[in-house]
Amino acid sequence: MNRFITVEKADEHIRSALPDFGVETVPVTDIAGRILRQTIHAERDLPPFDRVMMDGIAIRHESWSRGTREFVREGIAAAGGEPMALQSDTGCVEVMTGAVMPAGTDCVVPVERIESTDGAARVDADYLPEPDQFIHPRGSDQQSGAVLLQPGLRLGGPEAAVAAAAGLSGIQVARLPTIGVVSVGDELVEPGEPIEPHQVRRSNDFGIEVAIRARRAGNVTRLFVKDDRDAMTDRIGACLAACDALVLSGGVSMGKYDFVPAVLEDLGIELIFHKVSQRPGRPMWFGRSAEGKPVFALPGNPVSAAVCLSRYVLPSVEHAMGLTATSPRWISLSRDVTFEPDLTFFLPVRVSSSDDGVLSGLPARPNTSGDFASLAGTDGFVELPRGRDRFRAGYAARLWPW
Repeated sequence: MNRFITVEKADEHIRSALPDFGVETVPVTDIAGRILRQTIHAERDLPPFDRVMMDGIAIRHESWSRGTREFVREGIAAAGGEPMALQSDTGCVEVMTGAVMPAGTDCVVPVERIESTDGAARVDADYLPEPDQFIHPRGSDQQSGAVLLQPGLRLGGPEAAVAAAAGLSGIQVARLPTIGVVSVGDELVEPGEPIEPHQVRRSNDFGIEVAIRARRAGNVTRLFVKDDRDAMTDRIGACLAACDALVLSGGVSMGKYDFVPAVLEDLGIELIFHKVSQRPGRPMWFGRSAEGKPVFALPGNPVSAAVCLSRYVLPSVEHAMGLTATSPRWISLSRDVTFEPDLTFFLPVRVSSSDDGVLSGLPARPNTSGDFASLAGTDGFVELPRGRDRFRAGYAARLWPW
């Protein structure tokens, strides 16, 4: 097969290769950021009874229409209290917001429009109550059995409230895959450890782990391996056996010590593509194990790794977990951009909004694909298609958030 493919083909190959990672049930309090994998129905009518919407008194409107202005208090109905019933046409029940509307009443007069006397409540002379006012009718929001939430939603506070109101203490969500994050290279040194002038700090695996956790896209196991082919084969193989997917960074290009493609071949991982017509991140490698586990091998340069992660890895894993596709986000470039190579260009941007609500992206072009510090404070990157070398201010580009 042709190993140098377009961005669109790379995306297509990845999404078709990823497995379903399964389903698990978690408590409602643990669903933040998770992806729903069940249909949630209304347990009963919502609201489940005619609900009082205003503190005041509940009366029979017909009595007011016949001239009654002073109503005898028959009791108090509070939220959570047992349902009550009006005993006489000229009676009233003092009601609190959230209470069950007393049987035999069909109107709530606000407390601000009544004058209380001993054992009675008088409606203001200039007040004109309407039938059914300040009553939230039973089932007017949702009928019993109605679909409240559908699979594919990313869950948050409102969805947790809906699920709890439907009587669910646990919810079926996409299982978080265990993702092995492997950083490769003799030059890499752990943060906090002594470092020589010719060495660099490990950063990719930390950035990748945090990005995965922030999106609730998986649980992460991190691994660091030196540029030793035998050691890489053993340790990466063990990591793959223990995980649902692998994301490697470094060792994927054409240098003498770039062992990753050969090691992955030794491990029996099927190559699906190597190299994409894009910048940064051109050497990206993707394959699948005999057990169907996806393996992403990203370039070692930090900007390249970050772009490939956010453009391919995270969206494809979320898709495999059942996340419903959302409409792409588009923003306008705030200044001209030139890019000569016939490649798709991923350009970091800082997003801002004008007074009339138009989103624009200020290019934050790194000096090189190793200039990871330039990504701090950016919101993501825009995808500029191949086939042209100039994009003028105002050009609408697709935004990929970090």
